Amino acid sequence: MHYSGPIGHGSRSEPKRGAVMREVRAGSDLAVVAAEVLADALAARLRDQPRASLAVSGGRTPWPVFRRLADAAIDWARIDIYQVDERIAASGDPARNLTGLADNLLHQVDVSVLAMPVEAQDLDAAAARYAAELPTAIDVVHLGLGDDGHTASLVPGDPVLDVADRRVAVTQPYKGHRRMTLTFPALNAAGSIIWIVSADGKASALRKVRDGDPSIPAGRVAQTHAVLITDETDAS
Repeated sequence: MHYSGPIGHGSRSEPKRGAVMREVRAGSDLAVVAAEVLADALAARLRDQPRASLAVSGGRTPWPVFRRLADAAIDWARIDIYQVDERIAASGDPARNLTGLADNLLHQVDVSVLAMPVEAQDLDAAAARYAAELPTAIDVVHLGLGDDGHTASLVPGDPVLDVADRRVAVTQPYKGHRRMTLTFPALNAAGSIIWIVSADGKASALRKVRDGDPSIPAGRVAQTHAVLITDETDAS
């Protein structure tokens, strides 16, 4: 395992094919390394500007990362946290990404958070309002990877994959829930994209992400300013 400092950052609107993302194989140190990469990416932004924005994904893999990030030397008063995606469910529901985020990070730090308004009656209008409150380009976006190749709540076959004129949209049902999600235009405009992936059962999806293979949703995310952190080993 080796990590050599923060990834570069910039702003873009379309993926650049042929770009190769940086990769860190962290092994059993996945949470430690991922927290360090996130902290360094935020610190790099704060050296250049008064505030930094971080959008985080759900799932259980980032929970230990968030716990370590809470202990990092970050000026949380200058950080704005957004959500990459969220299930349509009631406040406090264990299915909500916000529930795990709060338990593992938000309760430990004093930080500005803008949660996705998934309890709204008009979800499409709520998605438009959330998009309007996002920065023009999110500084740091954290992404995970599903074994079916989805990332954020951009899942295979969903019409949201083809959304090009909105930065936030609402999906069709997937594994029991509709979801609100950032779309490709929002993800591909980010300054830095940090993938945190537990590799078990995801060899095919990981290969396609590395190749920028557009046959899976995750393969359509820009790689120019991305780093992939996995616990994959040569024997995986």
